Amino acid sequence: MTEKPAVLTAVEIEEITAEMSHYADKAAASIEALKIVQKYRRWVSDDCLVAVAQLLDISPAQLEGVATFYNLIYRQPVGRTVIHYCNSVSCWIMGAEQVEERLCRHLNVEPGELSADGEYTVLPIVCLGACDHAPVMLVGDQLRHDVTDDVIDEILGR
Repeated sequence: MTEKPAVLTAVEIEEITAEMSHYADKAAASIEALKIVQKYRRWVSDDCLVAVAQLLDISPAQLEGVATFYNLIYRQPVGRTVIHYCNSVSCWIMGAEQVEERLCRHLNVEPGELSADGEYTVLPIVCLGACDHAPVMLVGDQLRHDVTDDVIDEILGR
């Protein structure tokens, strides 16, 4: 038996349509449409990407280009909490590699993998714009400055 592909929900379509109404060209709502799908599903599957592309009247390849360029659109499953550690020069100098190593060791994952409980995904990101407080991380939508082992322990509830 073939599994039915995922389709957009009525709520997702309503929100995307509302977003499209702000633009003369529907395609201009691409990023916002992808963010709407991700808000409900945590990531954008191939089936959802095709459905959004149809709604925006663009090709799936065009939308894939947008989705893969924008590093906060996830094209594979991620945990309920995504931890982005900055790996730009300032953070690297101030210990980003140790931050990555500690996060991954505590969660028993490699960057990009889901933790066993499905709660966390650890991903690198280029510059979070807080170089004066390096190293920094984005935990969900919360920016954390001056990351130390204690901050990591606090985030992971240890």
